Amino acid sequence: MEQNKFELATFAGGCFWCMVKPFDQMPGIIKVISGYTGGHKENPSYEEVCEETTGHAEAVQIVFDPSIMSYSKLVEIFWQQIDPTDIEGQFHDKGHSYRTAIFYHNEQQRQIAEESKQAVQASGRFDKPIVTEIVPAGTFYPAEEYHQDYYKKNPLRYKMYRKGSGRDDFLKRHWAPKKDEAELSKLTPMQFEVTQNNGTEPPFHNEFWNHKEEGIYVDIVSGQPLFSSKDKFDSSCGWPSFTKPVKESAVQEEIDLTHGMVRTEVRSQEADSHLGHVFNDGPGPTRLRYCINSAALRFIPKDQLEKEGYAEYLALFK
Repeated sequence: MEQNKFELATFAGGCFWCMVKPFDQMPGIIKVISGYTGGHKENPSYEEVCEETTGHAEAVQIVFDPSIMSYSKLVEIFWQQIDPTDIEGQFHDKGHSYRTAIFYHNEQQRQIAEESKQAVQASGRFDKPIVTEIVPAGTFYPAEEYHQDYYKKNPLRYKMYRKGSGRDDFLKRHWAPKKDEAELSKLTPMQFEVTQNNGTEPPFHNEFWNHKEEGIYVDIVSGQPLFSSKDKFDSSCGWPSFTKPVKESAVQEEIDLTHGMVRTEVRSQEADSHLGHVFNDGPGPTRLRYCINSAALRFIPKDQLEKEGYAEYLALFK
């Protein structure tokens, strides 16, 4: 696609380290850049912005393909990353440089942003007024290189920072999907214990640890596709192991400090089901091992994908 068909979206949501990954992994996103905007000094440095002398906010600028990803969807994702009621900053980062704002690039973006802000206020998710600014976009200055793609360069520090700042806990309280009690009542005791209480089933005594049939594994609660047999391997650990999810946005990763260890928990994006953990001892090139509880999964065989409503995943097996 020609570059002039791409569009820009610019958002400030506190620390820009935390604002890249939620957009970076979505379809239609060409690039996400961390930087500074909304101030009065040319080419400010990180230190100057943090000193609150330039008027800038830490922000991300997104280059996106509007034929794949709509601006309204980007705004929706933005709201789900921030506390829009805090005029002092974001979580433990306080100051004007950590304010929240939508910087619109045209009148259509302004209208979408204003309507979305009204909808968030009317949703009842927050008991205080929405204070996020909606203002015209100005000059955007890319931040220093070490700030770019921080979540990829420093994954453990990134996860610890998010959790320690209070951002993740806040977002879970206000944006976590509502549990469908009817669906939860259909779970077996082990399925409920694993997905709802962060339990772990016995190794080598679970449904899929040695399962080799072609197909996909979906969330037992929501039916969301999570993993493919194409990425399954024998890790000899006694649980199903995968090198990657069917798409990164299908799962969420959180720091798990239980049992005196530092681990990365894996949860499903749609139902917030506990799935298992991811480790760095898998096969190349990523070296990742998604160690998942069978009780969190339902298997859809390749020849049943179309019948079960997962026809688009047949392409994985061609």
